[in-house]
Amino acid sequence: MAGGLVALLDDVAVLARAAAASVDDIGAAAAKAGAKAAGVVIDDAAVTPQYVRSLAAEREVPIIRRIAVGSLRNKFLIILPAVLVLSQFVPWLLTPILMAGGAYLCYEGAEKVWAKLAHHDAHGAEEQSKDEKTLVSGAVRTDLILSAEIMVITLNEVIDEPFWSRLAILAVVALVMTVVVYGAVALIVKMDDAGLRLAQLSGAVASFGRGLVRAMPRVLTALTVVGTAAMLWVGGHILLVGTDELGLHALYAAVHHVEEAAHDATGALGGLVGWLVNTAFSALLGLIVGALVVAVVTLVSRRRKAGAAPA
Repeated sequence: MAGGLVALLDDVAVLARAAAASVDDIGAAAAKAGAKAAGVVIDDAAVTPQYVRSLAAEREVPIIRRIAVGSLRNKFLIILPAVLVLSQFVPWLLTPILMAGGAYLCYEGAEKVWAKLAHHDAHGAEEQSKDEKTLVSGAVRTDLILSAEIMVITLNEVIDEPFWSRLAILAVVALVMTVVVYGAVALIVKMDDAGLRLAQLSGAVASFGRGLVRAMPRVLTALTVVGTAAMLWVGGHILLVGTDELGLHALYAAVHHVEEAAHDATGALGGLVGWLVNTAFSALLGLIVGALVVAVVTLVSRRRKAGAAPA
């Protein structure tokens, strides 16, 4: 009996070690896959504060919480089942879908660049007059697109994993990304309020609070710039790699050749310089593709308006 109990405990210990190793593997894979989606995450964090900038201070965090809950619904009830079915039965669709999402990111990035050059708001100033329900609905719709891109990028990194590992990794990434993005957004939008409270104190703390208040507009502007650059880079890189995977090797090969030449010519800094070269070409491709899409969308929109105008 004792021998049987010892054997059972040994089996339990083996299973426990296997489970722990599996959890470690899932965590490592989730971290690696999540890093690939970093550009989209930055954009998500840059976009969301725009939805609460016209609201009263006490409503900012509740609205962000509602958007975060909507984001979790998007990921777990819509996107996660869809991408699992996709990866299980039609994995060949992954690259075209990823490229479609990449083209959308390029469009969003190029639209923001054009809006800056033309000195107008890409999404319109009418957001300020919308009620909270409408604001949340619009933010959740935008999140659906960005979350889908995050999940598909993640899936592309773990497509060779077994089904249950894929499920676990995608679930971890979905949860962690949501917490990171909307936690960061909540901190960002409340930073100026914290600065105002600190400014009411005395001494160095008050000076720090006033500096924080002055710095926040610049931080938000910088975040918007970084988000735009990240969209163009990520979108362009998705298109660059996607064309190669679809058999159109010329563009990817050309960029890779320049990247390797830069790597070999810069010695110890070769890895960084090579990455910067690849990133620059990806962003340029993203800007070109995005500009073309913006031009097509603008032309179609104008023709529709002209057709709808009374004679």
